[in-house]
Amino acid sequence: MLGRYVGKWFYDKEIPFDAGNSPYFPPMVNAIQSAGLGVKPPTAYELSGPILDEEVDEVTKWIEEYKQSWPKTCITLMSDVWWNKVSKKEFLNFLAYSLKGTAFFSNKDISETNKDVNFYVQLYD
Repeated sequence: MLGRYVGKWFYDKEIPFDAGNSPYFPPMVNAIQSAGLGVKPPTAYELSGPILDEEVDEVTKWIEEYKQSWPKTCITLMSDVWWNKVSKKEFLNFLAYSLKGTAFFSNKDISETNKDVNFYVQLYD
């Protein structure tokens, strides 16, 4: 019975089936079971407001702890370029990789930039 309800929600909202493999999925089901009968699901407002704010705070805290580990673990600075088809802009993303994981570091709009040798020298200088 539970599977059918979860399935309907996945199908209705076109949630990728791989979301069922998320490490957060079983704890969510456990929390719902522990709450017992009559528990009310969070509203769209709660999900997009206070609950989202809590998650942002948690990720921000993790990133700060992550940055503090850099002098000990060192980092590899990685970059990639992506093209936004809607805005027709090109962005260069910088990511920091260490043994603790990978995190977004910064990005730069390079749409109007001449991508020659001088550009890349100045970029990493």
